[in-house]
Amino acid sequence: MIDDKILREIYETLESRRDNPIDSYTSNIMQDSSKKAEDKILEKVAEECGEFIIASKNNEEIVWEGTDLIFHTLLLLVYKNIKFDEILEEFEKRRH
Repeated sequence: MIDDKILREIYETLESRRDNPIDSYTSNIMQDSSKKAEDKILEKVAEECGEFIIASKNNEEIVWEGTDLIFHTLLLLVYKNIKFDEILEEFEKRRH
């Protein structure tokens, strides 16, 4: 079983790639100068959402597409400077 801390690690990696860009997909999309970076990330979230819906309807690759959607949602939250603990606090509010 994978440790649930992996989401925090991924989030911290995305923050690092935002703050200290390297030659990577995530750094490049957040630093995109040819088009507004936020627009490009939003397009990816929409694309992944559509792919997730289709996967769910077809009952194929749901985990794969769901993970892509979650990843790109995290990417957008990092880009918007939302702290991971803010997300956890919001989940805690919804817990009960």
